[in-house]
Amino acid sequence: MIPYGKQAISEQDIDAVVEVLKSPWLTQGPKVPEFETVISQYCQVQYATATNSATSALHIACLALNVGHNDIVWTSPNSFVASSNCALYCGAKVDFIDIDPATGNLSITELKLRLKQAQQTNTLPKVLIPVHFAGQCCDMKAISELSQIYGFKIIEDASHAVGGKYLNSPVGHCQYSDICVFSFHPVKIITSAEGGMVLTNDPTINAKLKMFRSHGVTAQQDLLHNEADGPWYYEQQELGFNYRMTDLHAALGIQQVKRLDEFVEKRNQLAQTYTKLFAQSEEITPLSQQAGVYNAYHLYVVRINDTSPDLHRRLVEELRAQGIFCHVHYIPIYLQPYYQSLGFKPGHCPNAEEYYHSAITLPLFPELSASDQEYIATTLVDTLITLKQQPQ
Repeated sequence: MIPYGKQAISEQDIDAVVEVLKSPWLTQGPKVPEFETVISQYCQVQYATATNSATSALHIACLALNVGHNDIVWTSPNSFVASSNCALYCGAKVDFIDIDPATGNLSITELKLRLKQAQQTNTLPKVLIPVHFAGQCCDMKAISELSQIYGFKIIEDASHAVGGKYLNSPVGHCQYSDICVFSFHPVKIITSAEGGMVLTNDPTINAKLKMFRSHGVTAQQDLLHNEADGPWYYEQQELGFNYRMTDLHAALGIQQVKRLDEFVEKRNQLAQTYTKLFAQSEEITPLSQQAGVYNAYHLYVVRINDTSPDLHRRLVEELRAQGIFCHVHYIPIYLQPYYQSLGFKPGHCPNAEEYYHSAITLPLFPELSASDQEYIATTLVDTLITLKQQPQ
């Protein structure tokens, strides 16, 4: 079975983890701050905070922006549930902005419309979380300009996009946002086995992130509320969490960053090959690429030119039966039973729903061979044509 994604682990990666296992530090040692420095320098951003997952990173990002009870947070429906759950953890209300079906990213046109409506009803969001779907950065300049007009903060969910670029700057530099979040899950561009990172240029936000990551506790002398009882003294100043990354995970992440550019370049080459293979197909349409964006290509997604749910299901089943583990990213978040219990109903974001019934994620990872790509593309086109000829 050809997987849709997998990690690429080298002997150097293994050696780095073994070195930590032999060291005095397994958890909160020197590798975590080193990993933070490596990422912040790569992204040309002032501060980085490593966490045990991108979900944790999103949660403390919301907390650092003071998201709380009855605040409103908007995000994209075309994402994993963590992109909106993070706001619910804080007691906020969540809503979703429909997507541009050509890219899978949040629609700027729809965002402008919804902001005008929200201003009239006094329901503007406190925070917007644009999701850089599949590795392609959203139009952050346009979003930033809207934030200046309507007064919302911005958390970039760049879980798919480490190594990508926007207007010739690295994703994560936070020029057009308050905070940016990365994921280092094994199927992502680089991995720390599990892990995430929160980036910002704001020292006050950075201090909050560090506090919330580690139980709300600090031993930093200049932050203490009371006079220290001795060198052992620490204070819990917030209700924080144990969202810390270990040195084992950080050591792997540090090594993986060394190959980040190589991984992203290879993913772009593979994506270009797929696009050429589908160039003559009338049945398959790859996602569009936005000008000014260097896509990290966490995923390669195509749309079939038929939105029949039954055809969609049968196509995925047939491809998996032929050894191709294609997938679907994503079920619109608000269609999940939990979100339905909050009052969301089908039809809330029509573009996202139409997209969902036509999107297929194809295998994409650096070690994918040319022959596998040829097989995947040919099998997809042939199988789709065959299924469409069969009676429903």
